[in-house]
Amino acid sequence: MALAEVPFEKPTEHADAPTAAPAVHRANILDPGFDLTLRPMRYPVFYEMYRDAIKNTWTVDEIDFSDDIPDLDRKLVPAEKHLINRLVAFFATGDSIVSNNLVLNLYQHINAPEARMYLSRQLYEEALHVQFYLTLLDNYIPDMAEREAAFAAIHNIPSIAKKGEFCFKWMNAAENLGELDTDEKRKTFLLNLICFATCIEGLFFFAAFAYVYFLRSKGLLNGLAAGTNWVFRDESCHMNFAFEVINTVRREQPELFDEDLGNRIYEMLDEAINCEYQFAEDLLGQGVPGMSTADTKQYLQFVADQRLAQLGLERRYNTTNPFGFMELQDVQELTNFFERTVAAYQVGVEGDVAFDEDF
Repeated sequence: MALAEVPFEKPTEHADAPTAAPAVHRANILDPGFDLTLRPMRYPVFYEMYRDAIKNTWTVDEIDFSDDIPDLDRKLVPAEKHLINRLVAFFATGDSIVSNNLVLNLYQHINAPEARMYLSRQLYEEALHVQFYLTLLDNYIPDMAEREAAFAAIHNIPSIAKKGEFCFKWMNAAENLGELDTDEKRKTFLLNLICFATCIEGLFFFAAFAYVYFLRSKGLLNGLAAGTNWVFRDESCHMNFAFEVINTVRREQPELFDEDLGNRIYEMLDEAINCEYQFAEDLLGQGVPGMSTADTKQYLQFVADQRLAQLGLERRYNTTNPFGFMELQDVQELTNFFERTVAAYQVGVEGDVAFDEDF
C-alpha cells in the first residue's frame, strides 16, 4: 500500500471534541536517517524481492566451460574473437562500478531496512559476477600481457573508457550529497539510481547479453551463455528493484518528477546510447557475420524506449527489436524460471523454498 503523499495527517476539528492526537509523521523512503525497524514493515515488496533473490542462488563452479576453449581455438573467426575479447574486458570492470555505487551511494540513502536487505544480497551477486568474469578472462585470454590489458580496459580501450566516463559523470554527483534534505539533492540521487537502472544494468548489460546470445544462436560458447543466463536473471532483478524504489519515491514525492527531471533523463539516455554505439562499432568493426552496427543501434533504441516506459515517460525512438534471438531469450530465461528443476540449483536452496513461484 502506497504511503500518503502528504507528510502529516490533519486531525478532524469539532468545537466540543477533546484535544486531537498529535499528527503522525509518515516517513518517506528517502528521508534522512537510518531506520532499523523491520516490524511493522513499510515496504514488504522489497523483502519479497530479497527472498526471490535467495532462491536464485548459483555459483561459478556450476558452469561448464569445457566446450568454450575449443570454440575459441577452432570455431570463432577473428572478428568474433575480437568481439569476445572486448566484451569480457568490459565485463571485468562493469560490475565493479556497480558494486562501488551500491556501497558508496545507494545503501546510505534508501531508508528502509527491508530494501537494504535486498541491496546487501545484490552486493553479493555483483561480487559473484566479478568472479564469473574473472574466470572468463583467465580462461579466454591465456596471454598474461593481454589479460592484464583487459583488466585495465577502462584506462586503455577508448570505447570502454567512454562508458566508464559516462557512469562516473552521472553517478558520482551523488557521492557528496550528505543528507537528502532538499528536493534538488533527492533529484540528484534519483538520477544516480535511474542511471544505474536504465543505462548501466538496463542498457549496457542488456547490449552485452545480446552479443553473447547471438553467438549462442550459432552454437558457440555455451559455457559463457550458461553463466550469462544466471547473470541476466540477477541483473533483471536488480533493475526491477531499482525501478520499484523509483516508483515508491514517485508515489511519496510526485513533485520531484517534473519536466526538468524528465529532460535530464532523456539527455542521459541519449548519451548512454551514443556510448554503447561507439562500443558496438569497436566490437563489430572487423565485420562479424550476421550482426551489424545498424541493427545494434536499433536494438539499443528499442531497449531505451522500454526503460522510458518503465519510468512513465514517453518513448523517444519508436523502433522495433531487430534481434529475434533476444525475444526468445526473454521467454526461455526470464519467464517463470523457478519452474526449473531443483537440480538446477547446487547450493543455498534448502528447506521450505518452493520452486513453483512466478518470477
